[in-house]
Amino acid sequence: QVQLVESGGGLVQPGGSLRLSCAASGSDLSAYAMGWYRQAPGKQRDMVATITSGNSTYYADSVKGRFTISRDDAKNTVYLQMNSLKAEDTAVYYCNALYMDLWRKYDYWGQGTQVTVSS
Repeated sequence: QVQLVESGGGLVQPGGSLRLSCAASGSDLSAYAMGWYRQAPGKQRDMVATITSGNSTYYADSVKGRFTISRDDAKNTVYLQMNSLKAEDTAVYYCNALYMDLWRKYDYWGQGTQVTVSS
């Protein structure tokens, strides 16, 4: 089993920055696609950013130019650098690891970390 643990969330003022980390254990994540998702109260869980095993990145339109996803496979860790934060970014942020072979999907989630953007 893959265990994912997010950290780095907290309270920040609009315009501020945070860096989220997702530390993995139980498996080498180098072959997984990794992603950050977020969910606000009463809302669905939406993709924020993803990064493939080949380091291709994808971002939700709402965060393009402000957020950067990266991975350090030597440390088995994925990061989300969040700049120019807005109140609308307030949510619980979840780390995801996804691997697919011919037979099944391997899909793992962390417990989430709260990000609150407020004055």
